[in-house]
Amino acid sequence: MARDARRRGQAGPGRRIMMVAAVVAGVFVLVGVLGFVPGVTTGYGEMTFAGHHSGAKLLGLFQVSILHNLLHLMFGLVGLALVRTVGGARLFLAGGGALYLGLWIYGLAVDRESAANLIPVNAADNWLHLALGFGMLALGLLLFNAAGTGDQLDTPFDRP
Repeated sequence: MARDARRRGQAGPGRRIMMVAAVVAGVFVLVGVLGFVPGVTTGYGEMTFAGHHSGAKLLGLFQVSILHNLLHLMFGLVGLALVRTVGGARLFLAGGGALYLGLWIYGLAVDRESAANLIPVNAADNWLHLALGFGMLALGLLLFNAAGTGDQLDTPFDRP
């Protein structure tokens, strides 16, 4: 019975990655909500639905729009749904980290004054996306190495 619970991630070392992923997902939900709070978001009256014309900045630093806030909120809610299993938690952290690294590259490549800057992103967002990408990827890949492999890691010597 305990062995089956461990496989589902309900006990043992898998619980740690599920908790970390839940905290990360909760932070994304919080950031998504705070993006809609005047005072926490400066220039709140200048917020647009999308695009680089949005003058709103979360904590006076990170350029946000309604779409940007909704994406953070939805990403966090998806994460909270995924963290119920070890595999889901790893997927959220590693997959989300890869997505944020892609968003970092997008932020570097896009002209900040062009219509392609739909989300929108600024230099502070780019640095945050880089840190989130590497941090989430590292947590997802390194926090629980045995996830999805059974009781022990596969090595070339284990193969026939």
